[in-house]
Amino acid sequence: MGGDSLDRSDRRMLLQACINGARSATEHPALSADAALSAADAARAVAAGATEIHVHPKDAAGRDSLAAADVGRWLRALRAACPEVPIGVTTGAWIEPDVERRLAAISEWTDLPDFASVNWHEAGADDVAELLLSRGVGVEAGIWDATGLEAWTQSPVRNRCTRVLIELPDEAVEVVRRHAEGLIAHVRIDEPNIPILLHGELRSAWPAFTLAVELELDSRIGLEDTLSLPDGRTAPDNATLVRTASGIAFAGRRDAAS
Repeated sequence: MGGDSLDRSDRRMLLQACINGARSATEHPALSADAALSAADAARAVAAGATEIHVHPKDAAGRDSLAAADVGRWLRALRAACPEVPIGVTTGAWIEPDVERRLAAISEWTDLPDFASVNWHEAGADDVAELLLSRGVGVEAGIWDATGLEAWTQSPVRNRCTRVLIELPDEAVEVVRRHAEGLIAHVRIDEPNIPILLHGELRSAWPAFTLAVELELDSRIGLEDTLSLPDGRTAPDNATLVRTASGIAFAGRRDAAS
C-alpha cells in the first residue's frame, strides 16, 4: 500500500517483535532453530504487547533460509501460535547472494508472509520487491545508509512499500539521534506520509526505540536486535524485551498527553 493513505496522527505505535534474526541458537537460551518452539516464544511476545512478528525462517541446520519448505514450515507454526497477527520474513542477500537464485527461491514460496523486508543497499532490491508485490506480499524497505537511501529514492516501487525500516547499526548512543533524524528527513522528502519503523541493534537498540517513541514512529524489539534490557542485564526472552518496550511506549504516550 502507498504511504499517502495513512494519517500518522491517528495511529498508535506499531510494536514488532523481531524474534531471532540471523543469530545462532547457541547465542541465547531462548533462541531455537525449531519452528514450533520459536512460534511459542512469538506467542508470548504477542501476549506481552507485540502487534507484528518479524522472523528469519531456519533450515534443519539452523541457518537462515529462503527455501519454500523452510519458509512454509515456519509460517504455518507462527500462524497457528499467533492467529491474526501479521508475520513478516527477511529476504536478506546473505542467505542467497546470487540475485537470480534468490528470486527463484521466493517465486517458489507456497505459504506467503504478510510482508517481507528488502534491504535496498543489496543488489537486486527492486526485483525482489517487484516479485513480492506481484505475489501480494507487502514490502518493508530496509534503509541502513546513504547507499540504500539513494537506491530506494530512485526505485520504481518506492511508493508501493508498506513502510520504511530505518535500521541503525551498532553505534554509540550519542550519534543515534543525529543518524536517525538525518535518514528520516531524507525519507520524508520523497514520501512524506509513508510509515517509518525506526530500530537499532546492540548499543543503538534501546536508544533508537526510545527515540521512535518520542518521534511517534513505529519500532521493534527482540532478540534479533539485542540480547539485553535497557539496564544491561541479559533479557530472559523476547516477551520480556517486548514487555519492557511496551512500558517505555506507554510512558512516552502518558508524558506526551500530560
